[in-house]
Amino acid sequence: MLATTGNGHTILGIDPGTAIMGWGVVRQEGNRLRYVQHGAITTPSDWEMPRRLSRLFDGVTELVRGYRPESVAVEELFFNTNVTTGITVGQARGVAILAAYRAGVEVAEYTPLQVKQAVTSYGRADKRQVQEMVKTLLNLPAIPRPDDAADGLAIAITHAFSSRMGGKVGVGK
Repeated sequence: MLATTGNGHTILGIDPGTAIMGWGVVRQEGNRLRYVQHGAITTPSDWEMPRRLSRLFDGVTELVRGYRPESVAVEELFFNTNVTTGITVGQARGVAILAAYRAGVEVAEYTPLQVKQAVTSYGRADKRQVQEMVKTLLNLPAIPRPDDAADGLAIAITHAFSSRMGGKVGVGK
């Protein structure tokens, strides 16, 4: 991982999850967005939750050290019908936010609706439409994989668009 240099604003977007935490890094340079990298932090399902959360925390800490973002944008929790999944995703969100906070990086949070509206201009866009727009906006040859990483990029893009309009932001340390 190489830190980005020059003028602009580096944003790390995170799609929280305990099995797969997708992430994407973009660089905002004026009105332009430049793709930097994407990926996923994964944890085996047979690991106990404290070990999984530790791995996620270490992974986000490593991303922040490597890419040196000025902002970390995390998707807010969306409660569907499965409360257990919501709780585990909430734990993953917590460790991602804590890792950014501990590093002194600004943290912003966006709802799935805000992400869809920012990336596609349509709040009811489906997952595929969001992924296609991520590909288009970042001039990528293909939709980023895994899906969670494409979502991480979408969240970073949302922050890039929202930061000009005053998104919901908190500052670490």
